[in-house]
Amino acid sequence: MINSLSLDSLCAVVRERRLPVAVHSGKVAPGGVFVVMPAPVPAARLDSVPGGERYLAAALERKPGYVVCAPEHLPLLENSLAPEASCAAVPVDAPRSALGRIARAAYGTGDAGPRVIAVTGTNGKTTSAYLLEALFSAVGGRVGLLGTVAYRWPGFSQDAPLTTPDCLTLHAMLAEMRKAGVTDVFMEVSSHAIDQERVAGIDFSGALLTNLTQDHLDYHQDMEAYFAVKARLFQSPEQGGLPLEGKIGVLNADDPYCRRLLSGEAIGFGLTAPSGPGGRRLVGRVDSLTPAGMRLGMSFEGRNWELSSPLVGNFNALNLLGVQAMGLGLGLSVADFGALSSFAGVPGRLERIENTKGLNVFVDYAHTPDALENALTALRAAGFARIVAVFGCGGNRDRSKRPLMGRAVARFADVAVLTSDNPRFEDPGSIMADVLPGLAECREVIAREDRRAALAEAVTLIGPKDALLVAGKGHETYQQIGEIRRPFSDQQTLREILA
Repeated sequence: MINSLSLDSLCAVVRERRLPVAVHSGKVAPGGVFVVMPAPVPAARLDSVPGGERYLAAALERKPGYVVCAPEHLPLLENSLAPEASCAAVPVDAPRSALGRIARAAYGTGDAGPRVIAVTGTNGKTTSAYLLEALFSAVGGRVGLLGTVAYRWPGFSQDAPLTTPDCLTLHAMLAEMRKAGVTDVFMEVSSHAIDQERVAGIDFSGALLTNLTQDHLDYHQDMEAYFAVKARLFQSPEQGGLPLEGKIGVLNADDPYCRRLLSGEAIGFGLTAPSGPGGRRLVGRVDSLTPAGMRLGMSFEGRNWELSSPLVGNFNALNLLGVQAMGLGLGLSVADFGALSSFAGVPGRLERIENTKGLNVFVDYAHTPDALENALTALRAAGFARIVAVFGCGGNRDRSKRPLMGRAVARFADVAVLTSDNPRFEDPGSIMADVLPGLAECREVIAREDRRAALAEAVTLIGPKDALLVAGKGHETYQQIGEIRRPFSDQQTLREILA
């Protein structure tokens, strides 16, 4: 027998009885809630790709008390329910959004808790989130971090399987952070997570947009669609945005896409800081840049200050500016920013591999044309004589960026060593063939499909005054070939070669 229940009533029951909630048929608890979720695909494809309704019969075998589903799946629910069984059906037009409300009720994340700050953008999310973690920890906060490398807060740490966790996991983690006394959470929010509403039900106190350059077009199809998803963090619900009342918006004023969102009290930051709507601007300048780091000068609303950092490159200067802009928005003083001077970097983000041979070897996560250009120009500006770049492209991802990545290496590196990245279900040779047109004007190109062999050869090409950049995998400790993730770390492999 099926009874009908409204979403509001279900949330009240979940809050009162702390009912378990599941979106996986194998995790349904008797008497609990099962939410029939759409497939994790772009919103434009939801009507054509089957989702959790395929597993509804299996979920009903575990006797949930409540089933949340789209209205069109009610007949399937009625047909799948055993004659002697009963449950309450909760029809909703937007199951992803409904899950956010249910998760808030289940974990109490709508109650008083830590401030949650979203960090988004094509490049720089991880470094910015780590910088914010370091800054707010230094001024006495208890900080949580959710991002590409790790999920952690005082008393807890784990490697991150996704940049942004699924909705239920996210709410569960925020509830644990509240118990641990966390005051501020800095969370990398991917475009996939926004589009799939994995952040549904979260009350953000602020959002930082680092930049927007070509990536993920296999998912979003074009840059305007990609931009529209990111924009939801900075727009009102009437504009199609997320319900984030009173949030602090911080955007890179040097980026043309970000400038389109600068308005009202949003803070723009940049090294050029062009004029435009919204009058609040943090303007920075790079006073010096060496292999040992940089010195920045900043001005904001009549205040001027300087900062030294061991980070290098204009892209890291922008990361430092964005973090300071968010700090100002959240009430920190200029004096607090001195804590950033000791931040040495993030694993896999222009990470220097120390060795006894005196060679300058760096590992970076750069896997977009813009990120590759940023990393290479940072090394070029630091004054190295020659730059050798090892890179590849991931399989089953945006093919159109492959020649663009080759072009970035051709422009800024002296030698390109093209190799395999994470081929997934594509032929590595075919991926490399897609890259080669972009390398047509490179001074020297070496192609080695085996990544370890490519690293070993690249090391032999540099001297003490040169730099080797190994790009693409950064902090990753695996190489995915087909369905198998084989252990492989660029850092560990390089240390073995250099030893």
